Amino acid sequence: MRYSLSFLALAAPLLASAAPAQFLGKRAASDILVFKFADVLEQLESSFYQQAIAKFQDADFTAAGFPSSQIPIEQFKSIQADEATHSTVLQAALKSFGETPITGCQFNFDSALTDVATMAATARVVESVGVSAYLGGATLITDPVLLTSAGSILTVEARHQTILNVLSSSGTAIPAAFDFALTPSEVLALASPFITGGCDIPIPANTPLSLTNTGTVAPGTKLTFSATSLNGTVPDDQLHCQMLLGGSSMSIALPMSECVVPEGINGPVAIWVTSDNQPLLNNVRDRATTKVVAGPALAFIDTQPQMLGQLARGSGSGSGSQSQATSPTTRTISPAEASSVIASASGAAPAAPTSTDAPGASAQSGAPSNGTANLFTGKSPDGKITVNGWTGL
Repeated sequence: MRYSLSFLALAAPLLASAAPAQFLGKRAASDILVFKFADVLEQLESSFYQQAIAKFQDADFTAAGFPSSQIPIEQFKSIQADEATHSTVLQAALKSFGETPITGCQFNFDSALTDVATMAATARVVESVGVSAYLGGATLITDPVLLTSAGSILTVEARHQTILNVLSSSGTAIPAAFDFALTPSEVLALASPFITGGCDIPIPANTPLSLTNTGTVAPGTKLTFSATSLNGTVPDDQLHCQMLLGGSSMSIALPMSECVVPEGINGPVAIWVTSDNQPLLNNVRDRATTKVVAGPALAFIDTQPQMLGQLARGSGSGSGSQSQATSPTTRTISPAEASSVIASASGAAPAAPTSTDAPGASAQSGAPSNGTANLFTGKSPDGKITVNGWTGL
């Protein structure tokens, strides 16, 4: 671990001393819940990287397209150390509050550790989930000092995300000016498939959602899905897909039969299936969730690859399979495949993949006119600026 015991001895009291002495021990239930939930996510992330580092050898990373195995290994070890430190300090803070952290969690990452390409793509999703979880949890924290403490972890999670975007080779280091927040139940839809037991989390999870497309997911691609709740209870013609981007005031709502990725998207996209066409607001306080059938799934729509990623990953596009360590031909796992890996980790088999790629097609040809990405720069036509639920002149 990169931090000394003296640092941990300092950090835990800082997290704990969020109120005057007379109020110590009297924490809001929501504050405690956020810290416990955040700690479970940190345990999950730390365990994921620890298992990945232990499993893969130098040859696996070079087969995945990395010019040197030391580049990704160095970063994954650094990220793992951060996640372990976050968990240690969060648990120390909870104990100082007189609370018992959630421990004994059991994680299974077999579906995500089949090869380096799958592991790296899954790590990218995991870190994005961490960013969205801390953003969403911020609305539940009542103590401003605890909020600042959680924010100090959020900024590091965002740095992890940037590193993994670079290591993906096809991604943009910083794909958008804003991120989006997720509720705890939405976060669990993405994280719970990896949790196999031992965690008593007092939060219900949304039904996991998996993309079943094969190959590249890009503007013009019609998305297809699998979820246990997509069982005919709600007729297909009443289902809608919802795509949420950072910085947009609300999701892009499309009928399931016309769920085509619009033009202008780059970076992470949260995707739900709902039983109505009411767009989901881009703030967790006011987002209507009663009509959510499944999701979110998280996919990266990489339309603006940067040279920085090519420097880190090389010109190969990485398969990473151990059995193909000597193969000169490599590939990169698609966003849909990463989504499917996460959703199927719980053991529920996803639907048969459907190849519906249309990279050269225009999204407008398949999407209704009201389903377009927010491409405004500066103020909107009504003279206001709306970002993540906040509106100002």
